[in-house]
Amino acid sequence: MDAGDMGTDLKEVLISEERLRQRVTELAARIDADYAGRDLLLVGVLKGAIMVMADLARAMHLPIQMDWMAVSSYGSGTQSSGVVRILKDLDTDISGRDVLVVEDIIDSGLTLSWLLSNLQSRGPASLEVCALLRKPDAAKVSIDVKYVGFDIANEFVVGYGLDYAEKYRNLPFVGTLAPHVYGG
Repeated sequence: MDAGDMGTDLKEVLISEERLRQRVTELAARIDADYAGRDLLLVGVLKGAIMVMADLARAMHLPIQMDWMAVSSYGSGTQSSGVVRILKDLDTDISGRDVLVVEDIIDSGLTLSWLLSNLQSRGPASLEVCALLRKPDAAKVSIDVKYVGFDIANEFVVGYGLDYAEKYRNLPFVGTLAPHVYGG
């Protein structure tokens, strides 16, 4: 799928495929340096983090382990419901482990704040966050994010794992969704 396949559903390409690849490679190099000699577990947050987690892991040189969690607070809408549910929990015991949570996007921060509290209660040696995208203007809680790919405006974005009603995840870029699609 590319921009032409979206027709009028795409407002604009915000971050190109090339720029995404470049930034993920830069983040991987920083993480490699920061975690050299340590046993790192990447925890991807499904489904949106699939693309960034896969590309980040491939760009890294450390021997890493990966696990996945699925949490929900959105349903098929565009705004968080405020109620967080674990849909898929970790298969790995994180007690005493260095854990890096990989997120596609931080919007209000409410879901991630809940997730970090949940993971912290499991006794990791360290717990940090890597987010491809962050919307500073949408933040409702302050979260310390060690690795940020891009700060973006408070617009509805899709592509590179991000979706609207489970569509558009397979775009190789991040784009803004035209308001007529979601009634915005």
